[in-house]
Amino acid sequence: MKEQTHQACHVLEYVTTEFTRQSKEFLGSNLVGIYLHGSAAMGCFHEENSDIDLLVVINTPISDDIKRRFMDMVVELNAAAPKKGIEMSVIRAQVCKPFVYPTPYELHFSNAHLEWYQTNPMEYIAKMNGVDRDLAAHVTITYHRGRCLYGKDIKAVFDPVKREYYLDSIWYDVADAKETIFAAPTYMILNLCRVLAYQRDGVILSKKEGGEWGLLHVLPKYRSIVEQALLEYTFGVLQVYDADGIREYAGFMLDAIKESVDG
Repeated sequence: MKEQTHQACHVLEYVTTEFTRQSKEFLGSNLVGIYLHGSAAMGCFHEENSDIDLLVVINTPISDDIKRRFMDMVVELNAAAPKKGIEMSVIRAQVCKPFVYPTPYELHFSNAHLEWYQTNPMEYIAKMNGVDRDLAAHVTITYHRGRCLYGKDIKAVFDPVKREYYLDSIWYDVADAKETIFAAPTYMILNLCRVLAYQRDGVILSKKEGGEWGLLHVLPKYRSIVEQALLEYTFGVLQVYDADGIREYAGFMLDAIKESVDG
């Protein structure tokens, strides 16, 4: 386990260092900063279950030619990244301070979009922009627990995200959990915990921390489900979940989240 942890840290360091170095080359003086958020910034990165979450902030829009070269770099580094790869968004400084919601973005990448880019890169570059509600959650994590890899200090670039924006963003991610929990049960089980933790206690947690909070706060009948999810997420021990059990758990957690909002 220690060897795996060391290897994961080595890969994370390589990918983030190269991403930063090459981003500075491509974007030059237009680059405001590069920020690491998610599990890698919160001390619970796992090479099997974590992606490398990055926000790139620029001053002015970038050309399609620069986007193409930038994306080629991202895809190349993504191949060297752990299993879940890189998740990256490029946003403009003017939407960060004051924070704009839903948040416009200039470019985005994750493993889910890899095939599209490889198949039709020019279409990808033309269409991969717009607004993304998830960015409220990403910016919140960055503001409170992120790490500046290059450029201006986090607090100098980002305003704190309003509570209602963050709540809307994280609720959007779990609202259909009863139907979608089967696609990625470990992710959703832990994510529901951290959403409820924020609703009740106002704490901003990683998925691992959310699960640990859940062990103390969810009904005893569901704690074995949370324990399973933590085991898989933390140690990579593949779990087989009871379908009826995790559906019931999702329903319970959604009701608890709604009660916290209404209350």
